Amino acid sequence: MFPRDFMWGAAMAANQCEGAYLEDGKGLSIADLLPDAAGGRWDMLYHPEPYLDKKLPYYPSHEAIDFYRRYKEDIRLLADMGIRAFRTSVSWPRIFPQGDETEPNESGLGFYDRLFEECRRYGIEPVVTLCHFDTPYGLVRRYGGWKDRRVADFYCRYCRVLFERYKGLVRYWMTFNEINMMTHIPFLGGGLLLDGEPNRAQAIYQAAHHQLVASAAATKIAHEVDGQNRVGCMLAAGSYYPYSCRPEDVMAAVEKNHENYLFTDVQSRGAYPGYARRLFEEKDVSLEMEPGDEELLRENTVDYIGFSYYSSRLAGTGEEAQKNRVDGNAVDTLRNPYLDITPWGRQIDPVGLRITMNDLYDRYQKPLFVVENGLGCEDKPEEDGTVCDGYRIDYMRDHIVQVGEAMRDGVPCLGYLPWGTIDLISAGGGEMKKRYGFIYVDKHNDGTGTLERRKKKSYDWYRKVIASGGEDLE
Repeated sequence: MFPRDFMWGAAMAANQCEGAYLEDGKGLSIADLLPDAAGGRWDMLYHPEPYLDKKLPYYPSHEAIDFYRRYKEDIRLLADMGIRAFRTSVSWPRIFPQGDETEPNESGLGFYDRLFEECRRYGIEPVVTLCHFDTPYGLVRRYGGWKDRRVADFYCRYCRVLFERYKGLVRYWMTFNEINMMTHIPFLGGGLLLDGEPNRAQAIYQAAHHQLVASAAATKIAHEVDGQNRVGCMLAAGSYYPYSCRPEDVMAAVEKNHENYLFTDVQSRGAYPGYARRLFEEKDVSLEMEPGDEELLRENTVDYIGFSYYSSRLAGTGEEAQKNRVDGNAVDTLRNPYLDITPWGRQIDPVGLRITMNDLYDRYQKPLFVVENGLGCEDKPEEDGTVCDGYRIDYMRDHIVQVGEAMRDGVPCLGYLPWGTIDLISAGGGEMKKRYGFIYVDKHNDGTGTLERRKKKSYDWYRKVIASGGEDLE
């Protein structure tokens, strides 16, 4: 079912695992300003301005799970599980502390030298996200985040430094994590401060255009620096189903999928799709483009489609449908009565992963890469310290089966990288109790804990899956 070179792996992100938030010259990222839930995290994500100058008791990213100091231990644990690829991100403000410097921070580069070399020592392929919800706060304060075209230039300078420094160490790159999150949480996606903005949609889509131009420019640089580089986009995927077979509901699903795929349409096809014109007209958006933008987008499309998948989504227009809404972790959707749901509002739909993969490949005709998938649960250790997470094994098994089914459908897929393979800080709620990992980290929502790592039951299961090439899922 799975080819021999299929990349079984793991996925994490710098701002959710590294900690060491101001060490060795690192500057603040937007993630470093987010408090825990008790400090108003969700409110800040949508209305950040009142929180920027506050000093709150606890900021989860400041220590996170201390991967910055413990990376050797953690990579060894992942290597012992047999992974072949490790997705992480480079913290942009660890390299350019304010974002607009002309020279990089050598201490930050040195950390990633050591990290990627450690991966290679175990035969692990690094898969690196260039910007994973951690725009330098200096760029927000001085330029208003991605609303300012100059931020795209600063990003490209940063990317060139990484491509040149890690040539031969890193071959797989992704330009922006979940680029479509710009429309859902603009502060997280682009460092946007929108309180008082007369036309929020204009600011959001203009900032997104700057990211799309930056993504194309970075793809061009990556290919120029090393012809072996492979650059992907990355979206928060999950196909929208119609709430019913009413034509109005079917059309509502089409429109929601259009909104979701807009940015990756540009990154993969090289131009804004036809439906964008109506979308922009209805939202009173008039994009400002510079000469050469269209050519840059057209000539520098991505090599593969990276995506996260946690749930399918549902769209409808009737009054009954609107009564059954659910917040699926920042993505507003309707409740699907045929699916189970997690305490965090995500509806569990393994078949939806196969549907999404078919949709993406039919749309783009480029290899796919599942770079996030997993089940966030409140894992509770037994008295002897063991963590029996059979529910996670069931979830992962069902989704891996559907990846295999999609590949049998003719969809090429580079690999499968479960999210948060070592427990880490959640991006939305800043929680530790929402655990995804095969490896338990002794840390709690209030920041207490020893940070000790322990293997869960799912660790041995996933090791067996990898060793068997996906054949043994029991």
